[in-house]
Amino acid sequence: MKFSLLVSTGPYTHQASDTAWQFAHAAIAGGHEVKRVFFYHDGVYNATKLTEPPQDDRHIVDRWSKLHAEHQVDLVVCVAAALRRGIKDEVLAPGFRISGLGQLVDAGIKSDRLVTFGD
Repeated sequence: MKFSLLVSTGPYTHQASDTAWQFAHAAIAGGHEVKRVFFYHDGVYNATKLTEPPQDDRHIVDRWSKLHAEHQVDLVVCVAAALRRGIKDEVLAPGFRISGLGQLVDAGIKSDRLVTFGD
């Protein structure tokens, strides 16, 4: 089964980002494909390399980057939401790219399920 995910909350605001990453990780481990993760609204904060959590805390941004590196999951950041929050290409963590809402529509069309995490 092909999944795409929509993440709309920041990495340390709610459990949604952690849950989305765990879902993606479990889906891939179960033999499914995660086509794309689309970060929208405050979810765009999952993409910034400026995030520096304490050493004893999980680094959610690095987890997403690693998921991309290991499984080629497409990590797309909504351009309008990113620019409103001061996130531009130069602050993106490895594996993330900025694009428009058309990528979310495309993910919904080309996936069996679009799963939403956050508000």
